[in-house]
Amino acid sequence: MSYRTRNAHGLRSRVPGLAAWAALLIGVLDIVRGLVPSLRASRIGEIASVLPGAVTTLAETASLLVGILLIMLAHALRRRKARAWRAVVVLLPVDAAIEGLRWRHPVAASVSLLLFAVLVAGKGEFYALSDPRSRWRALWNLLTLGAVDVVIGWILLASHRRTVAGHPGFGDQIRHVVLGLVGVEGPVVFTSERAGDLVYFSLAGLGALTAVTTIYLALRPERPVAALSEDDERRLRALLDRYGRQDSLGYFALRRDKSVIFSPSGKAAVAYRVVAGVMLAGGDPIGDPEAWPGAIRRFLEEARRHAWVPAVVGCGEAGGEAWTREGDLDALEIGDEAVVDVTGFTLEGRALRNVRQMVKRVERLGYTCRVRRAGDLSEAEREHIGDVADLWRGTETERGFSMALGRFGDPADAGCLVVTAHRAATPEEEQTPGGDIRAVLRFVPWGADGISLDLMRRDREADPGLNELLIVRALQAAPDFGVTRVSLNFAMFRSALARGERLGAGPVLRAWRGVLVFLSRWFQIESLYRFNAKFRPVWEPRFLVYPAARDLPRIGVAALRAEAFLTPPGLRWAGGLLRRRRTSVPRLLPDAAVGGNSGPDGAPESRRTA
Repeated sequence: MSYRTRNAHGLRSRVPGLAAWAALLIGVLDIVRGLVPSLRASRIGEIASVLPGAVTTLAETASLLVGILLIMLAHALRRRKARAWRAVVVLLPVDAAIEGLRWRHPVAASVSLLLFAVLVAGKGEFYALSDPRSRWRALWNLLTLGAVDVVIGWILLASHRRTVAGHPGFGDQIRHVVLGLVGVEGPVVFTSERAGDLVYFSLAGLGALTAVTTIYLALRPERPVAALSEDDERRLRALLDRYGRQDSLGYFALRRDKSVIFSPSGKAAVAYRVVAGVMLAGGDPIGDPEAWPGAIRRFLEEARRHAWVPAVVGCGEAGGEAWTREGDLDALEIGDEAVVDVTGFTLEGRALRNVRQMVKRVERLGYTCRVRRAGDLSEAEREHIGDVADLWRGTETERGFSMALGRFGDPADAGCLVVTAHRAATPEEEQTPGGDIRAVLRFVPWGADGISLDLMRRDREADPGLNELLIVRALQAAPDFGVTRVSLNFAMFRSALARGERLGAGPVLRAWRGVLVFLSRWFQIESLYRFNAKFRPVWEPRFLVYPAARDLPRIGVAALRAEAFLTPPGLRWAGGLLRRRRTSVPRLLPDAAVGGNSGPDGAPESRRTA
C-alpha cells in the first residue's frame, strides 16, 4: 500500500489538524482572558461565600498555564503524536472545569469538552511515536519559554496597573517578573491583595512550568538524532563493495550522523536523517536493485510510524523511478551531476583551451600536484591535511549531507583519492599553518572504477586556477588508479540555466534563469555550473522525491538544515567553540612530513554542494 493510500482516511484523517487548530485557539483564548481583566466575566462574587479567594486566584492561574500547555502541544497534535494526544485529553477536562468555575456562560467549557470528545473518538489517528531526542531541546525550551514568561509576566503587570502602588519604572517591573518566576516577591507593590496574589501565583506557575519541562527534557534518556552503528557500517560497506558502482553518492551513506534501514532480505538499504519532522534520504537506495522495494517500503513505514514526511534528495533516474513507483511519490528535477569520462579526457583542442591556458599559467607560478590514496598517506600527513582543510573552511559548521562525507583521515576511508597542490613559500610570504600545501581535493570511491568529489578547499591567498589544476591532474592520474569515471560537483537547476540563455528561450524560462542568477549571489548555483562545464562532462539529472506539493517548503528547509546552510544558533555556538579550540594552536609539521617547505595558507573554497 502506498504512502498516500495509507494516510487517506477521509474525514478522520483531518482530525489531528483540526484538533491542533482547536487546541491552539483554546490556548490563546485562555491566555488572553487570563491576562486581560476586562475580558473576564467572573463569577467570583457568587462563589466568594463558598470558596476562599486563594482558590479562585489559583484557578485563574491554572487557566493561564493550561493555555500555554495547549499551545505547546498543538504542533505535536497535528503531527499525530500519541503522547500529545494523551496530554491534551488530560488537559481539556481540567480546562473545562476551570472555565465552568470562572465564567458566567458555559460556552468555553463546552468547546473544550467537544474537542475532548472528538479526540477520544479519533484516538486511532494519533499513532505517531516520539521523535529522536536531543538535549539541545532542553536548552531551547529554557530559552524560549523563559522569554515568553517574561513577556507574559510584563503584560500581566501592565493589565493590573490600576492596583499597583506608585509608579514603578520599566526596570522594576522586569525585575519583579524575573524574581516572581523563581517564587520571590519583587519591588512592585499592589493595593489589592487579590491582584497581588494573582500576579504572584501566575509568575510562580510560569516559572515552575518552565523548570519542570526543561528538567524533563534534560534528564530523559537521550537517543542520538542519527548514528550509524558499527554493524550497520559493516553491512553498508559490504553492499557498496558489491553494488557501489550504481550510484556516485552511495559512499556518502557512510556518514556517521545518518541512520540506516535495511530491506527484509538485507540486500538493500536506505540511509537517512530526521530533520524538523522530515525523514530525509540521500541518493539512490544502496544494494541490489531487486531488493530496493523492500528497503523503500520499510523506510516509508518508519516515516508513517513517527508521522515524519518522507523525502529523498539527489536520487538518480533509477532510484527516482523506484521511489515514485513503490511509494506513490512525486519527483522534481533539481539539478545535474557532472560526470567526466576519463578515457576521453584531453586538454588538447579548442573546447578546453581556457582550462589548458589556466593550468599552464598556474604551473609556471611554481605549483605542483600529488595524487595519492588516503591509505598511502602517513598519519602525520592525514592529520595535517585535515587540519588545514578545516582551517580553510569558510563556515563554523561542517556542511554536507547527501554529497559530502563530513570527515577526513579516518583509516576506514583508505580508498579515497587525495589530491594536494604544493608550492614552496617565497621569502616575502609569511609563515602559515598550511606549510607548502595550498589546496586539497578529496574523492570518495564510486565502485571499483569510479571516484566522486567530496571535498574541495584551497588557501584564499593562493592564485586563481588552482582548482582547475587539481581536477585536471586528478583526471590525468585516474587511469593509474584504475578509475575510468569521475563525478564532479552537483549543479543546481543546471538545465534551466543552460536553456534560459539559449537563443529563442521564452519569457518564463528567462525569468526563472534571472532568479537563479540573482540567488547565485549567496549560493553557488551559476558558478558551479560554469566551473563544471569547463571539463565537458556528461550531465546526469538528479531529483527530489516528495509526497505532495504542500510538503515542499518544509522539505526545503529540512534539506538546507541537513546540509548546514541553515544552522540553529545553539549548534553554531558549539561549532564555533569547537572550531576555535581546534585552530587556536595550528599544527606545524616538519618539512619531511608534508613533502616540502612550510609556507602561507588559509581560507575556504567551493564545496560539492551548492
